[in-house]
Amino acid sequence: MFLHLGNECVVKKADIIGVFDIENTSVSKDTKAFLAAVSKMGEVVYVTNELPKSFVVCERDGKITTYISQISVATLRKRDNIQEFSL
Repeated sequence: MFLHLGNECVVKKADIIGVFDIENTSVSKDTKAFLAAVSKMGEVVYVTNELPKSFVVCERDGKITTYISQISVATLRKRDNIQEFSL
């Protein structure tokens, strides 16, 4: 099964490590450091140029990829009944 993250971007549900609300979690120093690190390593996929509302961390074949999406965590949860995480 797959989860649609917006703009024709889909990920395998089995690859999802976590789905996070970008507004609530980005106030944490740890989250800011994580997002800066994955961005520096080129492991961020911007699904949209719109205001981001969530980020989805996935692992496939040992590689971590973070997707920045304009779709809210609540909408993503409705699409697939996934759990919301907060740091």
